[in-house]
Amino acid sequence: MSKRKKNILFQLTGSIACYKACNVISRLVQEGHDVKTVCSQNALKFIGKSTLEGLTHRAVYTDTFEDRSALEHINLTRWMDLAIVCPATANIINKLAAGIADDYISTIFLACDFKKPYLIAPAMNLNMWKHPATRNSVKTLQGWGVNVLGTATGYQACGDVGEGRLLEPEAIYKEIVKAL
Repeated sequence: MSKRKKNILFQLTGSIACYKACNVISRLVQEGHDVKTVCSQNALKFIGKSTLEGLTHRAVYTDTFEDRSALEHINLTRWMDLAIVCPATANIINKLAAGIADDYISTIFLACDFKKPYLIAPAMNLNMWKHPATRNSVKTLQGWGVNVLGTATGYQACGDVGEGRLLEPEAIYKEIVKAL
C-alpha cells in the first residue's frame, strides 16, 4: 500500500453487519488513513455515533440539514480519495441505481464524479440479494464504474443460509487497499 495517507469516506447503512464495518474502519485508521463516516438513520439503530467517533476521532455525518452541513455532501466528495458504502443494504443499492437523493449517502453519491474509487459492500438476506430489482441495480451501478464487491455465503442473521452476507472485514480491507 502507498505510504501516503488517504482520505476515506466510509458510509454505513442499516444492517446488523455494521459491527463488521467497525473492524474495517479501525484497521484503516490504525494504518494511518483519515476516515470520515456517514451513517443512515437506520445504521444508527445498529451502531452508535460514539463508537464511530471513538474509532475515527471525528464527528459522524448523519443529517444533510444539520447546522453548517448544507454543502458537506459536495465537500466530502472533494475531500475523499475513496468512498465505500459498507454495509450496503438492498434499499441503498436500489436507491443509488435509481438516482434518488433523499438522504446523506444518496446525495453524496450523486455528487461524485467517479474519477475516484467508489465501492459498495452489500449485506442483505439471500432473497433480497437475488431479487431482480437488486440484480438490475448492481448491473447499473457497475456500468457507471462503481465497484460492487461480492458477498459471502453462509449463515445470515435471519437464520437463512446463502449468498448476501457482508464479506469478512479482512476481505473488505484488501478491496479498499487494492482500489487505492
